[in-house]
Amino acid sequence: MRVEAKVFIVLAVFFVPVGLLYGFWSGWTEMVGPFGIFLTAALCSLIAFYLTVTGRRFDNRPEDNPNALISEQEGDYGFFTPYSWWPLWLGLTGAVCFLGLAVGWWLFIIGAFFGIVSIVGWTFEHYRGEYAN
Repeated sequence: MRVEAKVFIVLAVFFVPVGLLYGFWSGWTEMVGPFGIFLTAALCSLIAFYLTVTGRRFDNRPEDNPNALISEQEGDYGFFTPYSWWPLWLGLTGAVCFLGLAVGWWLFIIGAFFGIVSIVGWTFEHYRGEYAN
């Protein structure tokens, strides 16, 4: 987790001068922009602190070793359904729902109905058919 902590430390250090630059550029008349950027820096610092403390509790991972081999990290990453069409329908449902927020609630409700059908289908796809458990 040391690599991730370094990324968030760099982001936190980056956002502080950006917030100051934005504040000076806008003449400090707009308070939401610099405040939001400073909050982003604070949240990046919080995540970096958490990852640093958590990284000290565990041994080094292969990602933390620049000389590590690919074979050190190989293994089972979980079970993924081959040839599943349900993620496609979930993605299209998400697009319809977000379009419904812009166009009208009637389209969002139609998308939500298809979303429920897609989630149920994706959840229960291993209960019947070729990949049944």
